[in-house]
Amino acid sequence: MSVVGFDVGNESGIVAVARQRGIDVVLNEESKRETPAVVCFGDKQRFIGTAGAASSTMNPRNSVSQIKRLLGRAFADPELQRDLASFPFRVSEGPDGFPLVHARYLGEDRAFTPTQLLAMVLSNLKGIAEGNLNSAVFDCCIGIPAYFTDLQRRAVVDAATIAGLGPLRLFHETTATALAYGIYKTDLPEKDWLNVAFIDVGHASMQVSIVGYKKGQLNMLSHAYDRSLGGRDFDEVLFKHFAEKFKDEYKIDVYQNARACVRLRVACEKLKKMLSANPEAPLNIECLMDEKDVRGFIKREEFEQISAPVLQRVKAPLEKALAEAGLTTENVHFVEVVGSGSRVPAIIRIITEFFGKEPRRTMNASECVARGCALQCAILSPTFKVRDFEVNDGFPFSIALSWKPDSENTESEQTIVFPKGSPVPSAKTVTFYRSNTFAVDVVSVSADDLQMAQKISSYTIGPFQSCKPEKAKVNVKACLNIHGIVSVESAMMLEEEEVNVPVATTNETLKDDTKMDTDDAPGHPASGTDENTQESKCAAENGKPDSEEISTPMDTDAKVEPLIKNVKKIDVPVSGLIYGALGSEELVKAAENEYEMALQDRVMEETKEKKNAVEAYVYDMRNKLYDKYNDFVMSEYKEGFIAKLQEVEDWLYEDGEDESKGVYIAKLEELKKVGDPIEIRYKEWAERSSAINQLVYCINSFKEVALSNNQAFDHIDMSEKQKVLDECSEAEIWLIEKQQQQDALPKHADPVLFISDMKKKAEALDRLCKPIMTKPKPAPKPQTPPPPSPRTEAPTTPEPQTPEQQQQSNGAGEAEEPTSEGDAQDQDPTAEQMDTDKPDGSAEPSA
Repeated sequence: MSVVGFDVGNESGIVAVARQRGIDVVLNEESKRETPAVVCFGDKQRFIGTAGAASSTMNPRNSVSQIKRLLGRAFADPELQRDLASFPFRVSEGPDGFPLVHARYLGEDRAFTPTQLLAMVLSNLKGIAEGNLNSAVFDCCIGIPAYFTDLQRRAVVDAATIAGLGPLRLFHETTATALAYGIYKTDLPEKDWLNVAFIDVGHASMQVSIVGYKKGQLNMLSHAYDRSLGGRDFDEVLFKHFAEKFKDEYKIDVYQNARACVRLRVACEKLKKMLSANPEAPLNIECLMDEKDVRGFIKREEFEQISAPVLQRVKAPLEKALAEAGLTTENVHFVEVVGSGSRVPAIIRIITEFFGKEPRRTMNASECVARGCALQCAILSPTFKVRDFEVNDGFPFSIALSWKPDSENTESEQTIVFPKGSPVPSAKTVTFYRSNTFAVDVVSVSADDLQMAQKISSYTIGPFQSCKPEKAKVNVKACLNIHGIVSVESAMMLEEEEVNVPVATTNETLKDDTKMDTDDAPGHPASGTDENTQESKCAAENGKPDSEEISTPMDTDAKVEPLIKNVKKIDVPVSGLIYGALGSEELVKAAENEYEMALQDRVMEETKEKKNAVEAYVYDMRNKLYDKYNDFVMSEYKEGFIAKLQEVEDWLYEDGEDESKGVYIAKLEELKKVGDPIEIRYKEWAERSSAINQLVYCINSFKEVALSNNQAFDHIDMSEKQKVLDECSEAEIWLIEKQQQQDALPKHADPVLFISDMKKKAEALDRLCKPIMTKPKPAPKPQTPPPPSPRTEAPTTPEPQTPEQQQQSNGAGEAEEPTSEGDAQDQDPTAEQMDTDKPDGSAEPSA
């Protein structure tokens, strides 16, 4: 199971993977940690990532970047319209009101949706991860801005599906940063909260979040953002400044040339980075336009003056985040700054003045989001065991359900089901009283954010049929899933019916009856219930049966069977329409198109490899013919082969510039038919001496062992040894004859003594001789032991002695020595030792 985190930024993407030792950021094919989020369309293939960035300067109108700015936005969006003015590629309005990107691909004009373009970027990042892990990547966690709308979140999920990924979670970038910051901290307080402000100034947006930490958990207190405040705004200020300056000084208008605009923007981005570390910086571009070289110069003070309108917008998200968190600047203990655009000194100065403390850079400004996403993926994955750390994220918007009441009044009513700050994921149940099919809309009610789409989706609940004349009670379940996507998941109709219950089972029935929905009193048209507390709300909303309704059985002659209310639950069909999202058929078609384009890219890459192989063979073989292959080819053949190589080289740069893969393979095989014999002759000559020495050593080794007088080989029959000697002699004679024939031939002639033949001869010799000379000695026959001689006299056992007798015997033993065999047996040391060991003075017989 893959554990991968993707940070798809507006300008570049970063891939982080979880390993046993921690989180690593993966390097791309250029050994860089960041991969440009650029897709460049060519006449034969696409160029994505680093290849796309390299091609964008030469092909700006077919190079698509800043895809996140297009994702999930209507074409008439004012922010999108401002962005389109700086894009070198063409964007039009699609039939559904959303943007379409136009590019020339495979010789024809094609239109792509932003979701398709994001899928291309994700496919490239997926390939980088798979190349590093050497395994397929499916499960992942993708970072998204906290301000992404429901439609934008759906677009990211669709793009991941097209790219062959299954995101376990769309993770807020600010939350990912907070997780990467807090999970490694071991000094978090256990009781009090540690409040940290995270300020992420990226390429195109600014996000601020305030997070509270305790030991083992983080709590997201507030989200604030500015969608159009980032590092590119400072690049745009410099671009406009120098565009006007060059128009006055050099009489060139870069706005009239797309390539000149791209080059000037790249130069301004580098200039901004230089001004972050230096008080002044120059700008030099060769042949910017009309074959004119341009020069410029700017100081940091002047840069901050012309950037004043942008810098004034930095403070607003800070104030909003602090207000929503309900904190003051004194309650914020630390301020962390991340993001590629946070390196501007003027931004750091504004943040310092606002919080009254110097911002810190504890984490890598560009990689923290990808690392946090990989950590979240590891937490959700069973593959890794991660330190227990609870992430309590909050949804940054308010979501409501809207409907038209079942009356003549046409004004819609609504109730907020997921207020701002709701936990992710969560679910709510709303109760309706209806007699037939009705519709429910999911809408956004973030009044302070005009960019949020008001209507997200519409759902039709029904049809259903109630058995009673009054309106049916229908519970509609709305879910906010782990990606932050809202949907109506299911609907259920509740009907009450009275049933006669036998007395014997009345008490058992009453135990379960308290959990049934028996509330038929009309109330408000809709009321929300939290699914997390569904059991407690069930008793409060549906009500427990009153004590008067419960009939207690009595011991009387006439027993009356009580009436018990039973709740019947019936599933109601739900059908939905998501505004602006891809349908299932469109999603399948988009995945097929991506597969076809990826296949075309792979074919073209393989074609380039074969073409490069032909070109490399021409250059390498020509150099070797004049050098080490000179003696191994006749002069007339050499000149003809060199002419053939020159002909192929000319063909490569003329008619063969754009050929198919099969043509290049055939051309290489044609050259190798002439060049391979030359290479074989040289290789055989270079390695022949070593092969001869190895064969001679093998022959002499077996011959020496077969002629040896060592006793270790005496068990081998002489006939077997003679067989080894004969085989060695035969191999030796064969080698001498072949070697004499080879020495008589010139180097340019085909060899008769091949290295492969000598290896086969050595293997055959080893296969025959080794089993004979390594035959083990036969095991010696076991000898039969002689029978034991019968004993004529049983050993005597000493009788127990009293302590006085023992003392006398010991004393006697000191004065006298046994003179006969009987005396020696009477004074057996083993028996005497056993007597002294027994505490009670008893003796045991000795064997």
